[in-house]
Amino acid sequence: MSLVFHRTFHLFWATGFLVCLRCCPLSAQTLKDGDNIVPNPGFERFVSPPVGWSYKGAYFAQVVKYWFSATTASPDVYGPGVKVPQDWADKGFGEQAAHQGRCMAGLTLYGCTNGKPHCREYVEIQLAEPLVPGQTYHVEFWVTHLKRSLQINKLGAYFSEKRIQRQSDELLALAPQFVAGKLVVAPGGRWVKLSGQFQAANEAEYLTLGNFSEDSATQTSAYRADCFNYAYYYIDDVLVKKVPPFAAVPIKSDDLTRQPLEEGKAIQLKDIYFEFDKHELMPRSYVELNKLLRILRENPGVHIQIVGHTDNIGKPDYNKYLSRKRAKSVALFLMENGISARRLRYHGEGESRPVATNDSEEGRFKNRRVEFVILKR
Repeated sequence: MSLVFHRTFHLFWATGFLVCLRCCPLSAQTLKDGDNIVPNPGFERFVSPPVGWSYKGAYFAQVVKYWFSATTASPDVYGPGVKVPQDWADKGFGEQAAHQGRCMAGLTLYGCTNGKPHCREYVEIQLAEPLVPGQTYHVEFWVTHLKRSLQINKLGAYFSEKRIQRQSDELLALAPQFVAGKLVVAPGGRWVKLSGQFQAANEAEYLTLGNFSEDSATQTSAYRADCFNYAYYYIDDVLVKKVPPFAAVPIKSDDLTRQPLEEGKAIQLKDIYFEFDKHELMPRSYVELNKLLRILRENPGVHIQIVGHTDNIGKPDYNKYLSRKRAKSVALFLMENGISARRLRYHGEGESRPVATNDSEEGRFKNRRVEFVILKR
């Protein structure tokens, strides 16, 4: 597991004001051109200690930080504390060492016509920044397979603008931007790098890994007599990065940096994401937060109040508490990156000020937001 170094803060939180007695500033999480935009690329960071192996799709997201299953199928996680059930361990599951570090993912990728339950499994993640249309990207990930697995081709990487959330364990019949055309042969636990390049067609924000082809369109090889009738591969160390020349990121008319700064004006922070029912900021949030940080640095006289909002799912008192904690997380990020606590306040409105209906998921998504109000110009 990766080591985490904790920085110490001595704070008083009173009536929404931040008072910092001593803090050690953190570097703003700004990606440079050519950096890997896949958070937790080696599956090393866990949300919480695992209590066993994976049995349902939701389990993966509950254990592995930032990653989740795109369907209700059950990708597996391997690492410290993960115990493989004995009947599966007897088949060789869990014997493989990670490519680097101590953790990795495992996916069933073929076997539907042979009756294999959950014959298509996928792992999905939100990228740390959206793809830039017209920019060339390099994608790679390392794979090996279960000793008695069939060898297959068609392992692919699919980039989408929206998260894939299928409520079944179906095959995802999609057109991946990168796919392995040849059989992926990795005998004896040897790791193989799959890599290629593609040009982004849109501002995709999500990456899904798996086999997007029917069994009939997937090439197989039973390279040993005792092969199972399905394919199972391990995945580790996922990389997506820009390839020079680097295209300029277009600035839209409603971009945060183009908003006029007027006292009393409420400005919504776009693309601020938190883990489900938590207040920890997800990596994609830092694109927008770094813009706010830049605005505050360039306008040292500006004071703001950060306001959190939720949808109406859950109890009102809890929603107000959660929205306040999320606003506080944004304030902490700014303060940790050099913005004086005297310039910041935070507040939680909970579900009390919706901007859309709570009767649809789209409306609830709009209501789960963070804004800031300019108190002083």
